[in-house]
Amino acid sequence: MLFIIIRNYATLGSGMTLQTLRKGQKGRVRAIVTADPDLAVKLREIGFSEGDEVEMITSGLFGQPLAVRLNRTLVALRGNEAAAVEIDHD
Repeated sequence: MLFIIIRNYATLGSGMTLQTLRKGQKGRVRAIVTADPDLAVKLREIGFSEGDEVEMITSGLFGQPLAVRLNRTLVALRGNEAAAVEIDHD
């Protein structure tokens, strides 16, 4: 069974997101927070789930794409995708 946390726009950006991490910083996934259910499903299919360790590896010239280590896998994300991953900073 797949559970997706979808919050309204008023709560978006209320916590730290994967997009706000700087190079070398680590955190743990707290929730997938988006008003777009398709994006939430996509992130789940990539492998993001609560409690997973993430680390910002690098970002592109204009801040996109982002290279993120998810557990032991390197993943490239767009800014809006990274902004949907709410994290607890280590």
